[in-house]
Amino acid sequence: MQTELLRIFREVAHRRSITAAAQALRYTQSTVSRQIAALEADFGARLIDRLPRGIVLTEQGRVLLGHAEAVLGRLEDARRDMRAVGDASLGRLRVAAFATALVALVPQALARIRAEFPAVELSLVEGLTPRLIERLAAGEADIAVLSTASDQLLDDPRLDLHHLLDEPMLVAVPRDHPLANGTIAASGTGIAEVDGSGIVGVGGTGVVELAALAGESWIAGGAGPQESLLAAGIRHGFRPRVEFAADEWFAKLGLVAAGLGITLLPALAARAAPPDIALLRLNPGELPPRTVYAATLAGRTRSAVVNAFLTELRSGAAAIQER
Repeated sequence: MQTELLRIFREVAHRRSITAAAQALRYTQSTVSRQIAALEADFGARLIDRLPRGIVLTEQGRVLLGHAEAVLGRLEDARRDMRAVGDASLGRLRVAAFATALVALVPQALARIRAEFPAVELSLVEGLTPRLIERLAAGEADIAVLSTASDQLLDDPRLDLHHLLDEPMLVAVPRDHPLANGTIAASGTGIAEVDGSGIVGVGGTGVVELAALAGESWIAGGAGPQESLLAAGIRHGFRPRVEFAADEWFAKLGLVAAGLGITLLPALAARAAPPDIALLRLNPGELPPRTVYAATLAGRTRSAVVNAFLTELRSGAAAIQER
């Protein structure tokens, strides 16, 4: 059954006249009569009684009118909601992201989305890049923020990748570490401080060479250095001495602050560094930056709010790289 038949029937019922309904709908009177007859044939019941002056609903017509009102009302609600989703004033945004992107980049973008589109339902899940890809592919997220070593391609035909930034690695050392005091001038030490916005700014002009860190006690992020952020350095020939492994950033930074070792810290996580830790810039030729992407599913139409969030991520990433 076409919903237009229900719309015509509703108009006839409300106006109690085929002629008045035809004028309101800009149809001919005969067209409206044929449509009412078609609806009666479809239901196998008389819906209206024609009187000398207008019409009245039969009892079956009265029952159908209630259902017609409900069906047409739901369709009108659907059109309104679809328009709202189309302009991002309604809907949902499900974000998946790796841990250090949640220190500043993703939360700041989400905050701007909430301010601009307060009726949009927001949700967030954290995980490692391989798991985030699978959540995205399974339809459990609308957009994912992923990272990969710059010397390892993220090649998955299921994804549309949107490059955000190349994220350098920093070395977190205790505040009283000789490198933090700039005593190893031969390696051109650069000491990174965190400003009020959480963006890394590097003091000095040099960088720390991995050779200057070969004798250090390292804190890795997995069972072995080949499974941590140190993996890229290992592929370039660096052999760290790992004494501790910790999965959580607060644990790693706590070990550093206690003087038990040093660890790598992605630049996106610089805001999380406590004041008793110094951040040193590494030679990017020895430990290349990580590449950070936003990913959406290939071949899928992105909603307006996903596009708006992607724009906010790009803006935030650009601001980070400019500093």
